Amino acid sequence: MKSDVEELMPRLLPVESCDTEEYNSTEPPRNPQEYLRQVQREASLCPDVVVAQIDPKKLKKQSVNVSITGCLAAPQGFSPSLKWQQQQVSKFSEVRQSVNKHSQHWKSQFLDDNVVMTLNITLTSPLYIVSKLNQSTISAVLEYLINWFEERDFVPQLGRWLYALLACLEKPLLPEAHSLIRQLARRCSAVRANLESKDDERLSALNLMICIVAR
Repeated sequence: MKSDVEELMPRLLPVESCDTEEYNSTEPPRNPQEYLRQVQREASLCPDVVVAQIDPKKLKKQSVNVSITGCLAAPQGFSPSLKWQQQQVSKFSEVRQSVNKHSQHWKSQFLDDNVVMTLNITLTSPLYIVSKLNQSTISAVLEYLINWFEERDFVPQLGRWLYALLACLEKPLLPEAHSLIRQLARRCSAVRANLESKDDERLSALNLMICIVAR
C-alpha cells in the first residue's frame, strides 16, 4: 500500500528498497542506482511538514507609497502639514472611487444631472473627459503633459488635467506609469524649490501633486 506522501508525490523512477544499516553515507554513489538510493534516504529524513518560525516584529509593514527619490526638499515653511496631506489623500481617494463607479456610465451616454451634482463637474471638465479615455490613452496624455511640464512653468490648467489623469489611472500601475508619476513629483519639487513666496498661488497645487504621488 502506498504511503500518503507517495499518493501526493508519486515516484518518477523505480528505486529498490535500501537497507539503511548497510548504507554508507560517507562514500559517494558509485552508480545511478546508489545515487537514487542516497536521495531517497535523505528525503526520508526530512519531516513531512515544516513550520517556519517567523518573528512578527521583523516583518516590514506593507505600504503602497511610491518612492520619489530625487525630490528636492521643500523650503522652510513651504511644506504642508500632515493633517492637510491626509485630507487631500482622502479626497483624492473619494474622487477615484467616484470615477470607478461612474466611468462605464459616462462612456456609454451623456452625463446626467444626478452625476453632475454628485461630483460637481461639467461635461467639459478634465475629469469627465479623461474618464472616457482608455488606459493606454491616459498614459500617453500623462506622458505628454509631464514632458511638456519639464520645459515650462506650472499653470493652474495643467494642474487640473494632471489631477484628472492621476485620478483615472487604474491600479496596479504599470512600471511606465510609476516612472511617469515619479518624474512628475520631482519636477513639482523643483518648481516649488524656486518659489519666492509662501503666498504663491502655485504652491498648494504643487504640494498636492507631490502628496498624491507620495501617498
